Amino acid sequence: MGGRTKSVPDFGPQLPHGRPNPPSVERTPAHITGGSRMTDRQHVHSENSNAEYPERELELDLRWWSAANYLTVAQIYLQDNVLLREPLLREHIKPRLLGHWGTSPGLSMIYALLNRLIRRTDADCLYVTGPGHGGPALVAATYLEGTYSEVYPAVSGDAAGLRHLCRQFSTPGGIPSHVSVQTPGSIHEGGELGYALAHAAGAAFDHPNLLVACVIGDGEAETGPLSASWKLPAFLNPERDGAVLPILHVNGAKIAGPTVYGRSTDTDIERFLSGQGWAPTVVEGDDPAVVFRTLDRALVDAHDRITEIRQEARAGRRHPVKWPAIVLRTPKGWTGPHRVDGVLVEGTHRSHQVPLSGVRTNDEHRRQLEEWMRSYSPETLFDPQGALVPELAQLAPRGDKRMGSSPYANGGRLRVDLPIPPLHKYALTIERPGATLHETTRVLGELLRDVYAATTTPDGGGYFRLFCPDETASNRLGAVFESTDRCWQLPVADYDDHMSAGGRVMEVLSEHLCEGWLEGYLLSGRHGLFASYEAFAMVSVSMLVQHAKWLQHAVDLPWRSPVASLNVLLTSTCWRNDHNGFSHQGPGMIDAVIPLAPDVVRVWLPPDSNTLLSIADHCLRSTDHVNVIVVDKQPHLQYLTLEEANAHCAAGASVWAWAGTEAAADTVDIVLAAAGDVPTQEILAAAQLLREHTPDLVTRVVNVVDLMALLTPTEHPHGFDDRTFTDLFTADTDVVFAFHGYSRAVHELLHGRPQPERFHVRGFSEQGTTTTPFDMVVLNRMSRYHLALEALRRVEAEPVGATELADFCLTQLERHGEYVVEHFEDLPEVRDWTWS
Repeated sequence: MGGRTKSVPDFGPQLPHGRPNPPSVERTPAHITGGSRMTDRQHVHSENSNAEYPERELELDLRWWSAANYLTVAQIYLQDNVLLREPLLREHIKPRLLGHWGTSPGLSMIYALLNRLIRRTDADCLYVTGPGHGGPALVAATYLEGTYSEVYPAVSGDAAGLRHLCRQFSTPGGIPSHVSVQTPGSIHEGGELGYALAHAAGAAFDHPNLLVACVIGDGEAETGPLSASWKLPAFLNPERDGAVLPILHVNGAKIAGPTVYGRSTDTDIERFLSGQGWAPTVVEGDDPAVVFRTLDRALVDAHDRITEIRQEARAGRRHPVKWPAIVLRTPKGWTGPHRVDGVLVEGTHRSHQVPLSGVRTNDEHRRQLEEWMRSYSPETLFDPQGALVPELAQLAPRGDKRMGSSPYANGGRLRVDLPIPPLHKYALTIERPGATLHETTRVLGELLRDVYAATTTPDGGGYFRLFCPDETASNRLGAVFESTDRCWQLPVADYDDHMSAGGRVMEVLSEHLCEGWLEGYLLSGRHGLFASYEAFAMVSVSMLVQHAKWLQHAVDLPWRSPVASLNVLLTSTCWRNDHNGFSHQGPGMIDAVIPLAPDVVRVWLPPDSNTLLSIADHCLRSTDHVNVIVVDKQPHLQYLTLEEANAHCAAGASVWAWAGTEAAADTVDIVLAAAGDVPTQEILAAAQLLREHTPDLVTRVVNVVDLMALLTPTEHPHGFDDRTFTDLFTADTDVVFAFHGYSRAVHELLHGRPQPERFHVRGFSEQGTTTTPFDMVVLNRMSRYHLALEALRRVEAEPVGATELADFCLTQLERHGEYVVEHFEDLPEVRDWTWS
């Protein structure tokens, strides 16, 4: 098979029962500079001579590809003799062979041709690689272009640097096998299970001159996030956004078997992509010279079409378009060992990782490895000092045009501070704590409205976006639509609400896309917020975990400039999804993030609007963090003035002296603590019950807004020191703690504190349904009556009035159960309760 490019593809020869022929062919190992040698069969397709690709340039690019492939293999296998200046011996091989070969040749080929495109067009190009296990290929590419040695001077451009390059790969104290945060030019750690195209889209938003080439593995393409990501054309605005060029790399196999796209016809793939808004071109082959020519032509045509789309849109001539895409079919493990121990490897899943696994113990495997590596003719690629020969070194673009050096891949270099208006413009006036109701998140929508206005550029772009799964108005953030619309590139109907091509609120019913778009947006230098129903944010929690891990390592790399924090607003929370039911009730994200890197993760539980404003202001200004803000959108009692809220949030937790009875007392009988809006209301109502029925009982009320402050300072930078912790919770008094999430989370955070068993935590215990708001706290045993009863059980001496209060609480719980079933709403004294 040579190569072909088609705009209306047809797969070609079929196996029985209509199954397509896999791309692997029986052939001898390739000498890349001479092309592949066909030994069993020849498939002839139309070949584009591409007069714009002279033979001399093609020969140089093929040699560069050989160098990249050689270094990829060397990183996987070698710890010494990396240029094969002597025969390969057992001691030259690493004792543990880790890495992935199968996808690497395709990634390196695309990199070489993108370099060529950049040299000809001066394009700003970002390279996102979904098959992240091709990490050694990208490390090799950035090393060959010179960026890697600039970032890591110890990995110098000579024989010593090459040895360091190989020894560090997938070894203790070195670098991982993925295209990780340590890899220059990367914003995406590959192997992330389908996030590549979403990250690429996020990077393209509001970067009008950027071309994001996104390589998608055909295994990755089977995932849910990637399947959703193909809908990008409905949201990518050619007037003010960059472009994303998807390159679906179909090499036919995953780690242990075939892929769906690998066994699908070209026609079926083309129809699917076309239906999603793409105009795909298929490039297929296994002759390197022919595939280089045809893929180069496809890239040039795609770039020309993207330029045309941009020019038309920016001249005001908008019309429906289909963005270019490329489907690239090449053999998996291309140019590697064809057969090992008599078993076909090249073009199959057996080439996915390490094709020759026994090279330290098997002489024949070691002979094959040496033959494989020498087939790339390293003596013609590197000079006697181990430097890349000049004619290949000059193939790299210059300066920041190199993809490894692009500022778009080191977004902190592009980040500017977010202009946040003064908070007093949005703050609620509080004359008495707990007396008035307000939809807590509505003030945040007003703040974000003005952030949008302040960050909008004259061309309609900007550097802040809100990402939300069809819930912006539902989450009471609808004020943003006073500044911008929902982004929508498809037809708009007369009855649609705030939808336009120029809108910059990103609503799509996919938590994966919202999270992934935001991550790419932040890592390329912008600011944003992801708002979601609390329970459904769990859909994307693995993405958030991966991002936190990225940031954890990024802060240790001085060349990585700080990026804006990933801010997640969880609303429509478990306690107030009583109208939706049990499926919508789940605070699990808190549990998922608190074990993550303490230098990165923050969890905030503002009890009211003004504390939410203070927290939002802090989070939107912060860098290199993951901020999880949990607050409900429904009307809640309001407690603190803006000044009090700022002081409270800066402290992380405070004693609310106005709510307790310890003013003239020397000791405290019981501490009542809360974290979260509904828990705060219930703990205050419990405090009022105790004050009214047991006036001799001395209570203290503590509100916690920074959840991570409960950790010790050795476990988290926000952790309270021992003195502060004791000042809040005393040294030995029992604490009844009402918590927004699962009670185990607080117990985990309190580990290491003195007498943690004195904390009695009530939280969400997986009880719920479609019911009334107060019935939710009753079902989970966190109601004011349960909390008051818990406090009575934990005091050393029974106070006067305790028996009467206990009877009252039990009676109220019984009345509540009967009342809600009869009237479908809460008891009036609960429904209309305010602090007094």
